[in-house]
Amino acid sequence: MTKYHPFNELLKARLREFFREPETIFWVYAFPVLLAIGLGIAFRNRPVERVFVDIQQHAAAEEVAGNLKPLHDFVVSIHRKPECMERLRLGKSALVVIPGDNITYLLDPSRPESVLARQRVDDVLQRAAGRRDPLSTSDRHVTEPGTRYIDFLIPGLIGMNLLAGSMWAVGYVIVDMRVRKLLKRFVATPMKRSHFLWSALSGRLAFMIPELIVILGAGVILFEFPIRGNIFSILFLSLLGTISFTGLGLLAACRARKLETVSGIMNVIMMPMWLLSGVFFSPERFPDILQPFIQALPLTQFNDALRAVILEGASLSSQLWRMACIAAWGAISYLCTLRWFRWN
Repeated sequence: MTKYHPFNELLKARLREFFREPETIFWVYAFPVLLAIGLGIAFRNRPVERVFVDIQQHAAAEEVAGNLKPLHDFVVSIHRKPECMERLRLGKSALVVIPGDNITYLLDPSRPESVLARQRVDDVLQRAAGRRDPLSTSDRHVTEPGTRYIDFLIPGLIGMNLLAGSMWAVGYVIVDMRVRKLLKRFVATPMKRSHFLWSALSGRLAFMIPELIVILGAGVILFEFPIRGNIFSILFLSLLGTISFTGLGLLAACRARKLETVSGIMNVIMMPMWLLSGVFFSPERFPDILQPFIQALPLTQFNDALRAVILEGASLSSQLWRMACIAAWGAISYLCTLRWFRWN
């Protein structure tokens, strides 16, 4: 066996390639650890996940709230009837307790946390009344369109899909063109950098409307998903979100030289938002210390604004702050991309 055996030399070359690329080391070793930490915070081993229970305003509301104090993992608050209904519809609470001679529990039976909350709350209130279930109770299941979990989920899926589609359809394609030396050829053409970037955005917008129609149409046909807001308001919000998310995709791709690198960068951008921004469950489940960061994310504001418009029929003027946050993310992304983008 010679000193410079082909296998040994190829193996050393591959290892040197790996360790000479700092971003590769990060995505292979550091990113899984960071992802595990993020998922660990979201689904950490706690006695029971924080459950939000609302009590409808009533003369006996304070007494009921006091009886629920032993449930340390429950967040109990008193609200007016319309606010209780809104919080339950938007997934901000799992159960609404309506006090009275006959206590009524308002819940969505399709949500496991609602069923669990009902059982534990009823057990505590029965004990406070002397056990042997002397307290008369009844359940009222929330199953009408607009108040179910599926109604909370569909706007979140629209946001998640627009974010993922915008980033992959733009960021990945640009880096692929850079790897294949296609971008260098554009340098020799009479074209500005902004022309190329805006064409990438326009191409993405062409596919935004079909995506929106497919998801909303499936929700309406299969689940009787309610659309209470103006269709043009929904379209405008989706357009604004797509533009902002495409800016993030361009920013992720402006310097990346390998497909593996841009894939990792986009995952770092998307995964926290998929987890934190209220796609599958309300972001209020996370600790208060994380709330400022969560509320600053563009997908959080997009999901909240879209749910308000679709499920509550809110006007765009009532969502100006959220739209300003989304637009700011897009503007900053495009400005940074124009400054940092390179062809090779």
